[in-house]
Amino acid sequence: MSPQTFIFIGRSGCGKGTQADLLQKYIKTQDPGREIFYLETGSRFRDFIKGDSLSSKLSLDISHRGDRQPDFLAVWMWAHLFVENLKGNEHVIIDGMPRSINEANVLDSAIRFYNRVPAYVVYLNVSRSWAEDRLQSRGRADDQHKDGIKRRLDWFETDVVPAVEHLRQHSEYRFFDINGEQPIEEIHQEIIKKIELQK
Repeated sequence: MSPQTFIFIGRSGCGKGTQADLLQKYIKTQDPGREIFYLETGSRFRDFIKGDSLSSKLSLDISHRGDRQPDFLAVWMWAHLFVENLKGNEHVIIDGMPRSINEANVLDSAIRFYNRVPAYVVYLNVSRSWAEDRLQSRGRADDQHKDGIKRRLDWFETDVVPAVEHLRQHSEYRFFDINGEQPIEEIHQEIIKKIELQK
């Protein structure tokens, strides 16, 4: 199994992290000797806003409002990790980005730079109402305020959807539109089936 790149994207609460974790476990059974570089930007932002720096405090304010973090900060959150950690022979799993068309273009440049094409894009497609119910029920600290949830789902429509469409139309990506409202194991099996068909 040659090194592969997978990008998970979808509304907040759609199950990206769960499916990325299941894919990691599957890859380890198929290619046990190869490392996996897993990048999840949401948890990194949650850690970042706990800091005492000016940037952390400003980012915390944005998080409390439910607004999208600025592109420069989002790119910094992952780009330096690529530069410092990629060796070239590992699988790469990206969870939760790009979140804007600008970030998508930077990600494109990174994927080309590291010769990671074709990349697989897994779009976990769930309705807004499904995502809202999921966010309110999972109990995470940043999901406790209805106004914040609404704003996050709003900027998904205005900012992330154009990035999704960019990925969908990209000639160097293999785009999978997956019904994310299915049971977890059925989603996983559909993802694996579509990946296997592309080989």
